[in-house]
Amino acid sequence: MTLRLILTRHAKSSWDDPLMTDHDRPLNKRGRASASALGRFLAAKVYIPDEVVISSSERTRETWELMSREAGFTAEPDFASSLYLAEPDVMLNILKGCSGKTVMLVAHNPGVSYMAQAIVDTPPAMHIFDRYPTGATSVVDFDVESWDEITWRSGKLVDFVVPRDLIAAEEQATAKATAA
Repeated sequence: MTLRLILTRHAKSSWDDPLMTDHDRPLNKRGRASASALGRFLAAKVYIPDEVVISSSERTRETWELMSREAGFTAEPDFASSLYLAEPDVMLNILKGCSGKTVMLVAHNPGVSYMAQAIVDTPPAMHIFDRYPTGATSVVDFDVESWDEITWRSGKLVDFVVPRDLIAAEEQATAKATAA
């Protein structure tokens, strides 16, 4: 049996209000566009989570809401305060407690970046994967029967995307269609 992880760092957040707590910061305009583009990408690739665990922060909630609306996801998310700024070991323990076949985690850096690097057997040799910018999303498969069997370096990277590349491709396709 193959289990799949969709690991997403929240989209770009706003720093407009210096008095707002970090936990309460929403997405900015670019972040909202990025989250929507991620949703379209996930739907087009048929990467559909049946279990979703999201940090309790506003920016992760908003990222999920926009992605799921765009993709038509129906899974009800579990908003976990333990994912807010979580270390990779915490994230791994949360994942080990999951039961879905395709699980999506939406959380924060640096934990998401470290998790992505440590969970795959061979991280890609690209600087952008190391940085794991806002909205970066990995799709990782595990050849196991249950999530409690996964270990570090046991996943196979199936896909990796960053929203700016998705948006650039969409803009290019629109320009070509308009020119034709």
